[in-house]
Amino acid sequence: MSYFEDEIFSKKDNFGLFEVMNVAKHEQIVYCCDPSVGLKAIIAIHSTALGPSLGGCRMWNYESEKEALIDVLRLSKGMTYKAAVAGLNLGGGKSVIIGDPKKDKSEALFRSFGRFVESLGGRYITAEDVGTNTNDMEYVRMETKHVTGISRALGGSGDPSPMTAYGVFQGMKACVEELYNTNSLKGKKITIQGLGQVGQALLELLYKEGAELYITDLDSNLTERLAQKYNAKAISVNDIFKIEGDIYAPCALGGTINDNSLKNFGYKIVAGSANNQLEDEIKHGNILKEMNILYAPDYVINAGGLINVWNELQGYNKAKAMKEVENIYNILKNIFKIAKNENIPTNLASNRLAEKRIELLSNLRRFYLKNS
Repeated sequence: MSYFEDEIFSKKDNFGLFEVMNVAKHEQIVYCCDPSVGLKAIIAIHSTALGPSLGGCRMWNYESEKEALIDVLRLSKGMTYKAAVAGLNLGGGKSVIIGDPKKDKSEALFRSFGRFVESLGGRYITAEDVGTNTNDMEYVRMETKHVTGISRALGGSGDPSPMTAYGVFQGMKACVEELYNTNSLKGKKITIQGLGQVGQALLELLYKEGAELYITDLDSNLTERLAQKYNAKAISVNDIFKIEGDIYAPCALGGTINDNSLKNFGYKIVAGSANNQLEDEIKHGNILKEMNILYAPDYVINAGGLINVWNELQGYNKAKAMKEVENIYNILKNIFKIAKNENIPTNLASNRLAEKRIELLSNLRRFYLKNS
């Protein structure tokens, strides 16, 4: 059971949204409904302490509104911490659209969503995420300027997935240096779970590096095709945790580090692009530490996409963006040092680093408001 399910939803059947916001510490939750175009969406703003909240718009066929709410709460909180640790002047937000991205998309739906984003007056900036793409964001842009991840033809930076993958790649190097005193991934046995845009971009980087690759995806045809292209071994989803290797790279949906997967876990490192990789942040973070498995906190190692769209807001310069994404390597090294010195899990060390920056700048803002 996740943090939000345990702390908010499991205690009673009839929960109130104000109680949700108080416990989850969110500033704002917006329900967006437009029956004329089939739009059912939720925008969650976790924090604007460091700046306007920025986070992608996920489109997913959730089984219930409760599941969608839990997802957007967890994701938006992660964006706050991601921006803080990356040193960006952004807050954390996220949005989810309830629907099947393969069947329910339309120009009208995304333009309607764009009008809801516009109504927030810049408190929330959206971008693409799981189930959405640059074309969808271009429809959103017709209604609001508060959107990033648009195509280069329109002055944007395009798909941020390659930058996310590049950040994960740099983070993997930091992990192997921590364990093996080398930052080379050549010959390292790496399993990638999830072969979406980020997973495929990461696969190409690791292939060029000379890693020993194992790959899996729900689409078995895609898995086989990419296995042939990149000299990787295709494995079934059920066989992921039967392998003993150096790095497990979750690049699909979250929660794959759980009680079942950790029973016979054979990897030394967890480093991937998925959000919310730990089913229970506290419990499974502690278990990984006890098992001497090095965990690269997900919102740190997958921050490349956010760094990229932040640069888009400033006036995009790809070389500058890549340099900032490469700094994920140094951020992780610092987190590993804190975790070691304080004898705490790496995810807790990362949280403390984020919270320290948020508190510092929040206090500074209050000081200036008080004395202005």
